Amino acid sequence: MANSALARSGSVKAASSNDAVVQVRDVCKNYGDIEALRGINLEFERGNLTTLLGPSGCGKTTLLKIIAGLVPATSGEIRVNGRAVTAPGPERAFVFQDFALMPWATVLRNIGFGLELKGVTAAERDRTARRYIEQVGLAGFEQKYPHELSGGMRQRVGIARAFAVNADVLLLDEPFSAVDEQNRRKFQEDLLRLVELEKKTFIFVTHSIEEAVYVSDRIVLLSPRPGRVSQIIDPMIDRTASPDDIRRDAVYLDVVEEIWQGLRQYAE
Repeated sequence: MANSALARSGSVKAASSNDAVVQVRDVCKNYGDIEALRGINLEFERGNLTTLLGPSGCGKTTLLKIIAGLVPATSGEIRVNGRAVTAPGPERAFVFQDFALMPWATVLRNIGFGLELKGVTAAERDRTARRYIEQVGLAGFEQKYPHELSGGMRQRVGIARAFAVNADVLLLDEPFSAVDEQNRRKFQEDLLRLVELEKKTFIFVTHSIEEAVYVSDRIVLLSPRPGRVSQIIDPMIDRTASPDDIRRDAVYLDVVEEIWQGLRQYAE
């Protein structure tokens, strides 16, 4: 079809951009004799959400962790704001799939913890944490502990904590996979609002084609191991429409179907 996702696909090797906050240059990753990633070249711009999508084991989370500085690349390099990544840094914040909250700390303390590590004053930590508590819909739960919260609420704490440190790059590893469908859709809408509000660089990992198309400015499809960039898709979704209208829109449905047709050969 003329208006297909394939017709909107970009180059597999991203062209250099002066607006790129994150640059991935010929990154490869081996675990012993297992080749996880091969020759990844990508750039990520400010104000956009890019999703890494592909079959299980294609290296999505590995690439995210390399960008975060949590895992070293075997070869190639990551640059953030023009500086080579050799370790975690304050310009990057990671939202983990399993929340990774401190069980002994309140919501307020968990969200402000990154600021505490940076030496921010208690008063400023409190103001910032409370602002993001409000933004993620947790007002009134400031003094609760993780075990007193639902899974969805714990994930909101993790997202607020990542935003609170004012990082340039937000790295989200399947952040909504542990919540029910109703909360997942609400989180997707909240995420889009935060992307628009914060104007940061978002790199998002998901297994859900529908979620990727709904939230993304750009989708990077990775091939099965060794993960390589097989396709770059710009969904071109009309964000002025309501969430229900978007999910019924022919463009949205066409992109979902074409991505599924491209990935179904890898389904187990």
